[in-house]
Amino acid sequence: MKVTPLEIRQKTFERTLRGYDKDEVNAFLLSLSQEWERMNDEVKESRMKLDAAEREVAKLREVESSLYKTLKTAEDTGANVVDQARKAAELHLREAQISADALLNEAKGRAKNVIEEADDTSRQLLGEMEDKLKELVSQYKNLESQRNNLVDDLRRLANETLYRAERARTTTRDFNADEHLTFARREVKKANVPAENTPRKLRTEMPTPVVPKTPMAQEPLRSFFDEVA
Repeated sequence: MKVTPLEIRQKTFERTLRGYDKDEVNAFLLSLSQEWERMNDEVKESRMKLDAAEREVAKLREVESSLYKTLKTAEDTGANVVDQARKAAELHLREAQISADALLNEAKGRAKNVIEEADDTSRQLLGEMEDKLKELVSQYKNLESQRNNLVDDLRRLANETLYRAERARTTTRDFNADEHLTFARREVKKANVPAENTPRKLRTEMPTPVVPKTPMAQEPLRSFFDEVA
């Protein structure tokens, strides 16, 4: 039953022979009504505070829900970003691996071509060097043969020169000028031609003095060219 402070003040009781003191009862009822009124005021105030608190809680719950939704959205977005980043990284990694493999294969191919070209060039240069070396050896042999022939010719010429010099020396030693002069005068007198007008032809027809053949030495004379050879 709901009792108000006014009802408490206006409450009356039946009188009996030995009842309560009226003034005390009225004073108590007044005090009780006042306390009841105060309690009602506190209850109203508490209800107002409770309503305000509930409204604040509702607002906080809305904020919490909004934050939760935002956090959830951020988590989902972060997860999507992470997933997309992971997929992009995997894609870039695969592309980088493919590019690296292609570059490696290309580098291997170029290195193989360079090595083959270097081998071909080295073989070609080696062949050319061998040909040039053979040509130089042939030229050296020809020059050596020419040198030997020249040395032989010079040796033969020197021997002939020495032989002729020795022969000329012997001829000069055995030549008798007086005998030849007497022979020339006799021939001039036969022809009745002055000696000073004797033709050149007649002079050339003078007998050549016989020079005894000097036997060649068993060994040819050694010369400077023999030392060179």
